[in-house]
Amino acid sequence: MAAAADGLGSIAIDTTQLNMSVTDPTAWATAMNNLGMVPVGLAGQQLVTDSICVPGFDPSLSMMTGITPINPMIPGMGLVPPPPPTDVPVVKEIIHCKSCTLFPPNPNLPPPSTRERPPGCKTVFVGGLPENATEEIIQEVFEQCGDITAIRKSKKNFCHIRFAEEFMVDKAIYLSGYRMRLGSSTDKKDSGRLHVDFAQARDDFYEWECKQRMLAREERHRRKMEEDRLRPPSPPAIMHYSEHEAALLAEKLKDDSKFSEAITVLLTWIERGEVNRRSANQFYSMVQSANSHVRRLMNEKAAHEQEMEQAKESFKNALTGILTQFEQIVAVFNASTRQKAWDHFSKAQRKNIDIWRKHSEELRNAHSEQLMGIRREEEMEMSDDDSGDNPSKKLRVDDSALAAQAYALKEENDSLRWQLDAYRNEVELLKQEKGQLFRTEESLTKDQQLQFLQQTMQGMQQQLLSIQEELNNKKSELEQAKEEQTHTQAMLKVLQEQEINVLTVALVNQDREKTSEKRSPGLKSEKEALLIGIISTFLHVHPFGANIEYLWSYMQQLDSRISANEIEMLLMRLPRMFKQEFTGVGATLEKRWKFCAFEGIKTV
Repeated sequence: MAAAADGLGSIAIDTTQLNMSVTDPTAWATAMNNLGMVPVGLAGQQLVTDSICVPGFDPSLSMMTGITPINPMIPGMGLVPPPPPTDVPVVKEIIHCKSCTLFPPNPNLPPPSTRERPPGCKTVFVGGLPENATEEIIQEVFEQCGDITAIRKSKKNFCHIRFAEEFMVDKAIYLSGYRMRLGSSTDKKDSGRLHVDFAQARDDFYEWECKQRMLAREERHRRKMEEDRLRPPSPPAIMHYSEHEAALLAEKLKDDSKFSEAITVLLTWIERGEVNRRSANQFYSMVQSANSHVRRLMNEKAAHEQEMEQAKESFKNALTGILTQFEQIVAVFNASTRQKAWDHFSKAQRKNIDIWRKHSEELRNAHSEQLMGIRREEEMEMSDDDSGDNPSKKLRVDDSALAAQAYALKEENDSLRWQLDAYRNEVELLKQEKGQLFRTEESLTKDQQLQFLQQTMQGMQQQLLSIQEELNNKKSELEQAKEEQTHTQAMLKVLQEQEINVLTVALVNQDREKTSEKRSPGLKSEKEALLIGIISTFLHVHPFGANIEYLWSYMQQLDSRISANEIEMLLMRLPRMFKQEFTGVGATLEKRWKFCAFEGIKTV
């Protein structure tokens, strides 16, 4: 309810009908007297804050609920008038309807409480309705908050109202605390204090879930489109091998600009297993074409290395020039710090010159270390070259023509060696095929024997498995029989104990009856006769008997000086009127006295 109290500024159906302000004490007292209530003093304080209907109204709410954000304070939206200026305090005022009047609550009282708002709530609970309120009057009051889809009214002065949109619920919540009076009647059945709260309805929750699922689908579609947009393009499809495609690929392998694309296709074909006897020569020619690019690549590498050396040399020269200029700058700063020039500078100028000098020296030292590192690397490379070159064993060949001729001879030698390897492989394949065709009968008999042995082993394994299953079943049956035997033994022990207890109780009763018959003297006094009458009446009411403690507690209410021993001795003296029985087994064994005088008369 606090959210509603922080919500709407003022509610009115027709502002021309408002002739009373809540801040007017006289008008408030008159309204409360008409309702039969004692007027309370008003302070005229502000009731609502700047937020509307929902605390901290968030325009991005539609991102979660899928509902277009609508500000309930828009003019012309039902009960809500245009928002007042911020410097004017907003108060609740009396609302006049055709069939009833709504009086605002006391602003000094705390705002009504509400439950937690369910997700997608479009239904409100309205309690405290007047007994004579009809469904038409309720619709007249609450239809100003928005379109009503359903009203469910109960006989116990409450109802449930379902609106078309969620923001309409906030307007209805704002009416909580208002006192509703039908017409001008002062009867209690025609007035009541409204309590409006959020209601949890399955239809609202189902619609909310549908909207959430729709938003989730949209979000998944958006993410998928974004992933598809950011996904790198797929590589071009590799065509299938054919003689025509192989001829085209051979031409592409000879072209330097198309070599990278053609070598990828060649690698894919070889990995797919397209090389066979028929296509081996064609693939060999393509591999040889790929090998011919090695010389080109080596030349390109040498050219790039030369460019790199030139770049290093130019970088070293530029770095030397920069270091020379740094030395000159540092010399200028050192000359400025001498006494002839230093005394003529101010303190701030001296400080700046000192800072600049230190910074320049640091940069000079860093550049000099970098230049020295480059020179050390060059010296190490030169030393490696000197150690690797042995003039006594190796002679440098400066003629490039001889080197190219040697490289060509090496390539030709490699190609011949590869051809020889291919012929050897073909011969081995032919030998293997002939060996498979002329396989001897001995190998066939050996295979049959191995198959027979494998079948016998499988049969023996199946027999072992069946025997193990039977053994497990017999073990389980033996365990069940043992459990049943232990259970029957326990039952026999319990029955034997019960028989022994029954026999002992019967013997004790017989002995006591005999002793009581021998010892049963007559009554000694009138008090004993009175006690016997009371005890017999008490035990006659208890047909299942009563123990001596229960009987003594009852008799002690009549005579506080009597003891349990006296009562027990009296009962034992009259065995024809009272008898003692034992009930229960073991720890639950209990003695009870019963009235048996009528049984004795019948037997006589």
